[in-house]
Amino acid sequence: MTSSSQAAPARFKDLCLDARDHQALADWWCAAMGYERREGEGPVGEPVAIVDAVGGGPLIWVCPVPEDKAVKNRMHHDVYGDVERLRGLGARVVAEPDAAKGIAWHVMRDPEGNEFCVFAPTG
Repeated sequence: MTSSSQAAPARFKDLCLDARDHQALADWWCAAMGYERREGEGPVGEPVAIVDAVGGGPLIWVCPVPEDKAVKNRMHHDVYGDVERLRGLGARVVAEPDAAKGIAWHVMRDPEGNEFCVFAPTG
């Protein structure tokens, strides 16, 4: 047995999003990120697992919760993407880039209000 000082540091495994309508939000994130629902989905009331269609991104669990989102996220995720495309899918812009402050990204909210940052795609 190893002591805690010799144990490996923690690593991210999956991402989880809470949603009142987790089925609809799973579909939204699939459309936004090019993901698809993982095969072998469980019962309707269970979390929905979505996966990167090309295998490069993390597994995302969209989990049902009974309440609406009430406060700003304490943790959020950053994505590369096209702001206008995401807006067309139903995301809302919360904050625009501000070069004077060194902010080069948009802050957006998904249809349930979860914040995420959008960076311009890189070459």
